[in-house]
Amino acid sequence: MQDQSSFRPAHHDDSLDLREQFDKYIKFWPWFIISVIFCIGISLLYLRYTVPLYQASATILVKDEKKGSLESELSAFADLGLMKGMKSNVDNEIEIIKSRSIIKAAVKKLNFNVYYYVEGRVKIKELYEDRPIDVSFFESDDTFYTKNQSYLINSKTESTFEMQTVEGKSIGVFKYGSTIRLRNCKMVVLKRMQSAKLNKEAFSVTVSVKNLDNVVQGYKSRLTVVPLNDKSSVVELTLNDPVALKAEDLLNTVIAIYNQDAIDDKNYISKNTQKFIDERLQYITRELGDVEKEGESYMTSNRLTNITSDADLFIQNSVDFEKALIETETQIKVVSSMLEYLNRSSQDDIIPSNLIPSDKNGGNSNAADLINQYNGFVIERNRIVNGGGTPKNSVVINLNNRIDDMRKSVKESLNRLIASLKIRRADLQAQDTMLNGKISEIPKQTRELNVIGRQQKIKESLYLYLLQKREEVGISLAVTSPKAKLIDEAKYANSPIFPKSNIILLVGLTLGLIIPFLIIYLLNLLDTKIKNRQDIEENTTIPFLGDVPKSDSEDEIISASSRSSSAEAIRIIRTNLEFMLNAVPEHKAKTIFVTSTMPKEGKTFVAINLASTIALTGRKVLLIGLDIRNPKIDKYLDVPTQKGLTNYIVKPGQNVDDFITKLDAFDNLYVLPSGVIPPNPADLLLSPKVDEMFEILKQQYDYIVVDTAPVSLVTDTLLVAKHADAFIYIVRANYLDKRLLKIAESFYQEKKLPNMSILLNDTVWRKTYGYGYGYGYGYGYGYGVEVEKKSWKDKLFKKK
Repeated sequence: MQDQSSFRPAHHDDSLDLREQFDKYIKFWPWFIISVIFCIGISLLYLRYTVPLYQASATILVKDEKKGSLESELSAFADLGLMKGMKSNVDNEIEIIKSRSIIKAAVKKLNFNVYYYVEGRVKIKELYEDRPIDVSFFESDDTFYTKNQSYLINSKTESTFEMQTVEGKSIGVFKYGSTIRLRNCKMVVLKRMQSAKLNKEAFSVTVSVKNLDNVVQGYKSRLTVVPLNDKSSVVELTLNDPVALKAEDLLNTVIAIYNQDAIDDKNYISKNTQKFIDERLQYITRELGDVEKEGESYMTSNRLTNITSDADLFIQNSVDFEKALIETETQIKVVSSMLEYLNRSSQDDIIPSNLIPSDKNGGNSNAADLINQYNGFVIERNRIVNGGGTPKNSVVINLNNRIDDMRKSVKESLNRLIASLKIRRADLQAQDTMLNGKISEIPKQTRELNVIGRQQKIKESLYLYLLQKREEVGISLAVTSPKAKLIDEAKYANSPIFPKSNIILLVGLTLGLIIPFLIIYLLNLLDTKIKNRQDIEENTTIPFLGDVPKSDSEDEIISASSRSSSAEAIRIIRTNLEFMLNAVPEHKAKTIFVTSTMPKEGKTFVAINLASTIALTGRKVLLIGLDIRNPKIDKYLDVPTQKGLTNYIVKPGQNVDDFITKLDAFDNLYVLPSGVIPPNPADLLLSPKVDEMFEILKQQYDYIVVDTAPVSLVTDTLLVAKHADAFIYIVRANYLDKRLLKIAESFYQEKKLPNMSILLNDTVWRKTYGYGYGYGYGYGYGYGVEVEKKSWKDKLFKKK
C-alpha cells in the first residue's frame, strides 16, 4: 500500500535497498533451514567416513660443506685450484632427501609396502603398532614388488592361524613361525606379543602387499622438505599419513638413510682417493729416483761437487793466475832490463842487485848472489885503484879477471832466469786459459743443474703433498661424520590435519546458506516479471500511484465495512487520485480511465473497487464498461449483459440513462455495462455518440470510472483517451514482463494517455511480489481465448 506522500513521479534510484534484498530471501527461510541441516548432515557423514590424515615433522641441520656433487674428500685437491666452481647448497640436499632412491630404500627397510587392515564398524582401519601379527616376505622374485596381492589371516588357536585369499578361498592352516611357500615368494607370520588387546581375542587381519613404485610415489608426493628460512641450513621434513606413527618412522628412516648414504659416498670416494694417491706416490717415487740419478751422473761426469763453490774457486784461481802472470811478465821485463844494462855497463859499474825479482821457489837467489859477488869484486878493485893501485897490480888484475868471469856468470844466470820466467809465464797462461774455459761453462752447467734440480724439487713437493693428503684421507675415513645433524626427531601432531572438523562443518553451514541463496538468486535473475515498485521506477518515469495487495477473494467488492489490505490500498489510491484531478472543474465529472498492457492484469477489478470506494464517500459515481471486446464487469456485478454501451451507440434516438443500472448495495454507484459484443469495436467507438455520451454523463455524475481495453492489443483505448481526466495504468506483479514497460513509457512520453500514472496490482503485503488471484481476461474476436497461466515460480513454489 502507498500513502499520499508516495504519489510522485518515478525516478531512478541506484542505491541498494538492503532491507528489500533481505526481505527477498528471508521469506524462504524454511529452504535455508532445510539446506543447512542437509549440508551439515553431509559434513558429519563425511567426517565420520573419511580417513583422517596426521602430519609428522622433523628438523635437521644440513652441513654446508665445501664440495660439489662429489663429497668433501675431493676438497683435498681444492688448494690445487681444482673443484672451485662446485659448491654445495641446501637446495641440492633437499632434492637428494626427496629422491625416489632414498624414499624407496626407507619403504623397503620398514616394509611399508605391506599393509595391515581390520574391518571396523564404520570404515576399514589400518593397523601399525597395534597389529597382532608381523608378516615377513623373503626369497621374492621380481614380480613381488610390482603386483598387488592380499591375504586374510584369521586366528584359530594360540599357535595356529588360517590363511585365505581376499575372495574367501582357504590357502591352509599354519603355525606361527612356519614358512609358507607362495607363488612369487615365501612368507612367515609371527605373533606380536605387544599387541595384548588383539591377542586376547580372535582376530581377522587383511595383509596387503602393494606395488612398491606406487607406494614410493605416494610417500614422495606427501613428503615435503623445505628450509625454514633463506639464511640458514635448517630444513624441516613433513609427511602426512593416516597412521601418525608410520609417518614418524618413515621420516626418521629417511634421515638415517640419507646420512648413511652420505657416509657411504664419502667412504667410497675416500677409498678411491686413497687408491689414486697411492698409485701416484709409486709413480712419483720412481720419477724422483730417476731425477736424482740424473743429477748424480751429471755432477760425476762434470767433476762437480757444488757448482757455486766450484765457480768461486775457479774465479779466485783465475785471479791468482792473472796476478802471477802479471808478476812474471814484470820479472821478465826487469831481468831483460838488467841484461841490457849489463851489456851497456863497464867493468867499473855496479849492477843493481835489488831489482832481481824474488822467486817464491828460490829460482833467482843464484843470480842475486852472483850480482852481489860481482858488485863486491868491483867495489874491491875500485877501492884498490882509488887507493893508488895500478891497473897492472896483480891484485887489480886478479880482481879484473874475476870480475870478467863473474860478469859472464851473471849474464848466464840472468838468461837462465829469463828462460825460467818465460816457462813459468807459459804455464800460467795455460792454467789461466783452462780456468777461463771452466768459468765459461759455469752458466750452462748452472742452467742444466737448475733444470735437473727443478724437476727434483717438483717431484719432491708432489711426493710430500701426496703423502700429506694420504694421511688426511686416512683420517677422514676413520672419523666420517653424518651429513645432516638431527635437531628434532620426527613427531606427529595429536590432531589430524585433514579433515578439519571445524572447517568442514563451517563449509557445510556456508554451503547450506549459499545453495538456496544461489537458487533464489538465479530464479530471480531468470524471472523477468515485475515484482515491486522498484522494478517500475527503474524502467519508467511514469508517476507511481500505488500498489494493491492480493485480494482475499477473486470477486471482492469493497464495501463500507471492508477492512482488507486491498480495500485499504484502494482507499489510499482514491486519495492520491484527488491530487491528480485537482485541475478538473467542479461542475464536471472527474473521468478516470483504467487500462493495462496485457489482459488479466486486474484492471476491471481495480476499476470496480475504485468506483465503489469513491461511491462510499457520498459522491455520485458511474462505472462504464468500455472494454467492449471482452467485458468482465458482469462477472463481478449483477448487471445486464445484453443491454449496455454498445446497444446505446448502435440504436439511434436512445437515452443513455436507459442503459445505466444502479447497484442496490451502494447508494451512489451506477454502472453502464458494455452490452452486446459488436463485430466492429473500433469503428463503433469512433461514433459521434460516444463523444455526446461523455458530454452528457460528465454533467450528471461526480466521478466516472471507465474500464478500457489493454493498450498493447487493440486501439480501442487510444480512440477514447481524449475523454479522460486521468489514466490509471495497471501493472500486475509477477505477471507482466519488465520489457513490456517500454509500451507504457512510450505512451507517457508521447502523451497519448493524459495524466497517466501506474498502479501495481496483486502484490503481497509487506513482500516484494504477490500472486495472481485467478480472474482471466480473453478476447473472442481474432485473439482467441486466453487461459490464465501461473508463472513458473508460482508452480515451483506451489503458490495458489
